[in-house]
Amino acid sequence: MRNTILIGIISLIIMSCGKSKFSTTPKLEYKSVNTKDLFPEGSIVFRLGYTDAEGDLQDSILIQKVGLSPALCPQSGFNAYWQLPEFPVVKNSEGEIIISYTYGTTGPYPPIQRQCQDIDDTCYFRFVIQDKAKHKSDTVSSDVIIIRK
Repeated sequence: MRNTILIGIISLIIMSCGKSKFSTTPKLEYKSVNTKDLFPEGSIVFRLGYTDAEGDLQDSILIQKVGLSPALCPQSGFNAYWQLPEFPVVKNSEGEIIISYTYGTTGPYPPIQRQCQDIDDTCYFRFVIQDKAKHKSDTVSSDVIIIRK
């Protein structure tokens, strides 16, 4: 009985010392992409999860496209800043950010332009969010994506 109580107290202390998933610096998590093989006339949709202790993620998100074949296609990459939409400030907020692009067609999302004319463009995307207090999350990266010619 005494050992059971002692183990229970030690377990409680260990659990209470655990790090909260909410912090002043926003945290970003790459969750998924709808396709790793993007063909013309298609769309790509990234899903990112976030947490933030202050709930002030109303600044921007940096999106970088990084080409994996710079010798074959030096113009493959880009940097884009998107303004995050306004939403209610809630302490210990968490949610999902969805980023979408179209390829080779007009549509409801911003376009990804064909940058490698004669070859498939192998790349990945990186994301960083910034809150109103200018705290930046760690950089998260997508899976490798092949953008077909």
